[in-house]
Amino acid sequence: MAMTLLEASKLNSGEVVRNGVIEMFARNSDVLGALPFMDVQGGSYAYTQEGSLPGVAFRGVNEAYDESVGVLNPQVEVLRIAGGDLDVDKAILAMHGEGVRTTHEAAKVKALSLYLTKKIIKGDSTVDVREFDGLQNRITGSQKIANGSTDGGDVLSMAKLDEAIDAVDNPTHLIMSKAMRRVITAAARDINVGGYISYTTDAFGRKITNYNDLPILIADYDDTGDRILDFDELGFTGSTATATSIYVVSFGENMLTGLQNGIMQVADLGELDSKPVKRTRVEWYVGLAALHGRCAARLYGIKSGAATD
Repeated sequence: MAMTLLEASKLNSGEVVRNGVIEMFARNSDVLGALPFMDVQGGSYAYTQEGSLPGVAFRGVNEAYDESVGVLNPQVEVLRIAGGDLDVDKAILAMHGEGVRTTHEAAKVKALSLYLTKKIIKGDSTVDVREFDGLQNRITGSQKIANGSTDGGDVLSMAKLDEAIDAVDNPTHLIMSKAMRRVITAAARDINVGGYISYTTDAFGRKITNYNDLPILIADYDDTGDRILDFDELGFTGSTATATSIYVVSFGENMLTGLQNGIMQVADLGELDSKPVKRTRVEWYVGLAALHGRCAARLYGIKSGAATD
C-alpha cells in the first residue's frame, strides 16, 4: 500500500531521529508531502501502463461481440539512490550545545527535499543517469496541452487550465509556482474571468489554496535557490524561453506514485575519524512511476501576466 511521508513518519514511534527527518521532508515540500510512496522489492519496478481500454458494445440476440483488447505499455522504473551526509563540527556543538545539531540537520534535510522536488518536476536521466525522469520529460502526446500558440507563451487561459484538468482521470492536485497561484487567485476575483477558489489546511495547519477543489501544491525554489517553475521554459514554437507550466496530477497507488525500497534510512554515524564532526547520513532508494496513461497533464507555454477566460 502506498503512503505519504507524513504517514510513514508515524510508523515507528520509537525511532525519533528517523521519524523527525521524514516529517521534515514532508514539511519542506508540498509535492513530497502529498505524493504517496509505494514499497517495491529490489532495485526496479516493472509494470504495465494502460494505453487504451478494451472495446465494449451492445449486441443483438445470437450475435457475437467484436474481438477487442486494451493496449498496455510495459514499463520499468529503476530506483535511484538519493541522500546526503549531514555534518556538524564538534566546535560548534561545544560552543552552542548539542541542540544546534538539529538546526544544521534541518537545513540539510530542507535542501534534500527541495532537490528531490525539482527532480520530480524536471528530472532528466539523459542529463544525469543517476536521477529519474520528472514530469516534464514524461508527459507527451495528448497529455501535453499548449496554453496558446504564441512564441514565448501566452497569458494563462482559464479554459485551457480546465481542459488540462479534464485530461487527467480523477485529478487530485495542481502543481505550479507561487506566481501562477497569484494569477489564478486574481482571476477568481475578476468577474470577467472567473474561477472557483477555496481554502483548506494541510496536515501541518498551513493554509492551502484550492482551484475547483483541487489543492494547489507549490514548487518554489530548489536547493540552490533557483525557481523550479520559473518563466524560463520554451513556448509553443520552441524558440523563446519565457514561459512556465502548470501540472495536473492524480496521486494514488495506481496512478502517479513514488517508489521506494523501504522507508528512508537515517543513521547517526557519530564522530568521524577523518575530521572532528558528527555525521548523520540520510539515504533513500527512490523513484517515480506513472501507472496510468492519464495520471498527469502539463499545461505549457504560459507567460507572465493576468489570466484570460
